[in-house]
Amino acid sequence: MATIRSTAPAARADRRVTRRRRALTRASLAALLTAAVLTGCGATAPREDGARRAAGRFTAALAARDFGAACGLLAPESREQLTEDGKAPCDRALRSLELPSAGGARAVEVHGRQALLRTDDDTVFLSQFDGGWRVTAAGCVPQSDDLPYRCSLKGA
Repeated sequence: MATIRSTAPAARADRRVTRRRRALTRASLAALLTAAVLTGCGATAPREDGARRAAGRFTAALAARDFGAACGLLAPESREQLTEDGKAPCDRALRSLELPSAGGARAVEVHGRQALLRTDDDTVFLSQFDGGWRVTAAGCVPQSDDLPYRCSLKGA
């Protein structure tokens, strides 16, 4: 006589595994979406604060005439362009620009990994790098509505 085994317990076990996988997949997707919102476009306040702090450190270094520290806050391309244009080490080239060194931040605009910060006396442009925000241009003044800013310190 042949023995017939029931496949019902195995089928129930397969359904339980499938339900668990779906639940884990939903939880994983929810976690990924939350992370994307917090680190992406939805989290502008932390990025604005980071750009504001970086520009504040830069202008404070200029005010203290600590041009070496200010050079450390420049984006690599901006530092290279400054030393090339000034034909001097970064700190001496930066000193010669006589950039505005004081003024509270009036407004900051962040667009992706780029930021523009307006102070009482200056407009500073920044970019976000893996190591944080770096100044890409400073001593900037608008020329007109349809022309770009003219900057004393600018990147390549």
